[in-house]
Amino acid sequence: QVQLVESGGGSVQAGGSLRLSCAIRGPLQSSYAMAWFRQSPGKGREGVAVIESEDGTTYLDSVKGRFTISRDRGHNNLYLEMATLQPEDTGMYYCAVASRWIASTGSPWVDYEYNYWGQGTQVTVSS
Repeated sequence: QVQLVESGGGSVQAGGSLRLSCAIRGPLQSSYAMAWFRQSPGKGREGVAVIESEDGTTYLDSVKGRFTISRDRGHNNLYLEMATLQPEDTGMYYCAVASRWIASTGSPWVDYEYNYWGQGTQVTVSS
């Protein structure tokens, strides 16, 4: 079965940087998109960054210019480089893989079914 294992979270001060990694293990037959989501205290889960099958990327507006999503050539590892972190970036970060395309809204957050998820890694940014 497919497993996603995140690492790289931690506690940093505002302005600091972290690099999250997600190791994708198991027989993943195909992926339409790979993404990072986060859930902050008192807020619902939100998409942070996604990379689609043709390597196009989409970012949450509040992280544009600060975060960079990437993956290795074999699509076995997904990364999120986070710079200039702010307290509002605090949350549990999850990597996810979508193996099914379900809609054509133009939004990668709803056009794919993210059916594989990691257990999450905590990011805490203090002011």
